[in-house]
Amino acid sequence: MVLKPERTPTRNPSRKSPIYRFVTSERAISLGAVLLIFALWSLSTSLGWVNPLFLPSPAAVWSAFVDILQSGYKGHSLLYHIFQSMYRLIAALVLATVTAIPLGMLCGFSKPIRAAFDPIIEFYRPLPPLAYYTLLVIWLGIENPSKVALLFLAAFAPLFLAVVSGVERISIDRINGARSLGASGWQLFVYVIFPSCLPEIFTGLRTAIGVSYSTLVAAEMVAATSGIGWMVLDASKFLRSDVIFVGITIMGLVAIAIDAVIRWIEKTQLPWIGRDA
Repeated sequence: MVLKPERTPTRNPSRKSPIYRFVTSERAISLGAVLLIFALWSLSTSLGWVNPLFLPSPAAVWSAFVDILQSGYKGHSLLYHIFQSMYRLIAALVLATVTAIPLGMLCGFSKPIRAAFDPIIEFYRPLPPLAYYTLLVIWLGIENPSKVALLFLAAFAPLFLAVVSGVERISIDRINGARSLGASGWQLFVYVIFPSCLPEIFTGLRTAIGVSYSTLVAAEMVAATSGIGWMVLDASKFLRSDVIFVGITIMGLVAIAIDAVIRWIEKTQLPWIGRDA
């Protein structure tokens, strides 16, 4: 009789404790990185390594946030400033979406149409927003239309280029197959080209939000009396670094929330993205 050596029992990776899974997850790593930054921030300010004028303490930033939340800033509540900025941003993104997506599909599908629009977009795309913002103010005035137009131009180019790239990625066999089944021109765009471009559309939309969000401060520089970007600029005139940090933090958190909503829609409504052969 031959005795077989006993096998050491192995643990099933899928049966690891929830605490272990959390510690080794990406969320825990991200949370640890954020906590480390806050710890270094608090330590450097409490020990006096940095002048509070340049880097206020977390307590000072929190105190400024509570004060603005309760009393507002320059005659308007904090929610009003957030609403004004979001109105300008969302209005520009809606305009960019309803124009860049159809035009991008047309330009990606037809080379002559793309040849007509490509020089214009490639000319203004690398220009700094402030370079042509003064023209927008002269043409549209100092109110919201000029600001929305500036954010629209900032969001249009990356979304347009993403859609064009998505159309060029579509296999010609898919288009020919739809045509062989009797798909007409508009049916080809609605049922074949548009769904095939959705991954690039969402990527371009996230990029457009980032670019237009970074332009928001420039849009609120001229003759504005409201908005988070204006609040940051106004606070900089009085060396209120704590208010500047409050505004920057709010802008960052709002941007993260918008991006999270877009990713949630992409994940729940378009689960096939990334699995298309």
